Amino acid sequence: MRYFIILLITFLSTSVTFASEGLRSIFLNNKAVICGINIRNFNADDKNGNEIIDEDEISGNFINAIERLDELKEANINVVHVLPITPVGKLKALGTAGSVYAIADFETINPQLVDMSSTLTPIEQAKKFVEECHKRGIKVVIDLPSCGAYDLFLTHPELFIKDRKQLSIVPTDWTDVRLLNTGNDLNLNEDVLNVHKKFVDMVLNIGADGIRADVATIKPFKFWKELINYTREKDSEFLFLAEASDSWREPPSKYAEFTPYDKLLSAGFDGYYGSFFNLKDWKTADEFFEHIKFNKKLLTSYPENKSVILSFTTHDEVSPVVLKGEKFSVMMCWLEATLPFNPYFIDGFQFGDSYIYPWANTKAQLTETDDDYYFVHRGKLDIFNYSRKPKGESILIKDNFKRAFEFRAKNVDLISKGTFNPLKTDKDKVFAYTRNYKGEVIIVLGNLDYKHSQKRLSIKISGLNKKGELQLIQGSPNFKTRKNKLLTELEAGEIKVFRVTEFSL
Repeated sequence: MRYFIILLITFLSTSVTFASEGLRSIFLNNKAVICGINIRNFNADDKNGNEIIDEDEISGNFINAIERLDELKEANINVVHVLPITPVGKLKALGTAGSVYAIADFETINPQLVDMSSTLTPIEQAKKFVEECHKRGIKVVIDLPSCGAYDLFLTHPELFIKDRKQLSIVPTDWTDVRLLNTGNDLNLNEDVLNVHKKFVDMVLNIGADGIRADVATIKPFKFWKELINYTREKDSEFLFLAEASDSWREPPSKYAEFTPYDKLLSAGFDGYYGSFFNLKDWKTADEFFEHIKFNKKLLTSYPENKSVILSFTTHDEVSPVVLKGEKFSVMMCWLEATLPFNPYFIDGFQFGDSYIYPWANTKAQLTETDDDYYFVHRGKLDIFNYSRKPKGESILIKDNFKRAFEFRAKNVDLISKGTFNPLKTDKDKVFAYTRNYKGEVIIVLGNLDYKHSQKRLSIKISGLNKKGELQLIQGSPNFKTRKNKLLTELEAGEIKVFRVTEFSL
């Protein structure tokens, strides 16, 4: 009995510690598995199957979103990145519902995300969603849009940059939003800073655990430092993620500020988007490894810990299935599961969604905005209309997603803490690496050529002697070993994962 009680106390204390661990600590220890979701379509009920939510159908909202949370938990997701939840602009808009990134108010909840049949207020519904996430061990990150809607410009012009004719500034081709006037490091615009503080207060009020700052590069260092310090005084475990990349070199407008990724990290951001979305363009293993080495070195360059998001697929990226087919998605699954950073994917990736909508860019009968066309970006998650929930029919992707993230969950210390060691191969399009932690070792290799197979591969692995020492986790079983070498073949776009069972590399 005494032994049972000790075990019970130990289990409870361990469970409480895990449950109470803050999101910032989870992320900085590379233990976050993040899924981006758009509440407006996350659990939309498209009864007639035409992939648009008609007037008599129910779009996604905070209450019906709760129905899908168990699905996320079972998929080993422990963080949701919720695309913007603030009201959207309806003037000079894109799409029939308006872009979720065209923010019209920093302090309230988008009424489009509210269940009108509920007795709860909009804020209470948002709180309910966050509470239900927390019950399942899922943390919540809320998106902070970078620019304001034209509607907001008309009511609060003091928040915006204006040209010589006092007209608002359209950044790059983001025609539905206008550039906020944050000021610069010598003279911040306190009006803009204060509305962002009100946004933080709302996010804290609903119980969320972090903020993802959209296009964080167009606001100055001092702006972010002040806002992050303001937030951390209220919650030291609150996470700040910057949508910024080492490949971004200039602002989207000559009127905009530009703060590069490294200065954003210095300002207090905990992580940023590595340029892993460039996987589709990398031709050689050297390009792949150079980016990993760059990030690992960068993230040890600050007094405080930092980490990075594995941004292979986001709502700004074309579906991997559309780009290079199912095997491209399978490779992403296993890279996300085995690389030493934080996995990220957008809802629908796990099913193989192409985000190709049959009604895209056609004229609509009904609209809430001044745009009467169903505007969408081809192959990208819809953020402009009331559309069906993400879906897909790829058994191959579903199976690999499930197995890859189960593998990661069962080997979380190996993946989050283990060493990362590139291996040399005799083919420039083939990458290979090991992960090693306390004697636990895995080997990962993949073919970056999505059209041609790689024959007669020879990979030097010191200490490797017997085929029985390798357990195949993923990929085709055509391999053999000789002393200190792994001999195998890779199909076009194939990735293989092995566990080493009898020795430490």
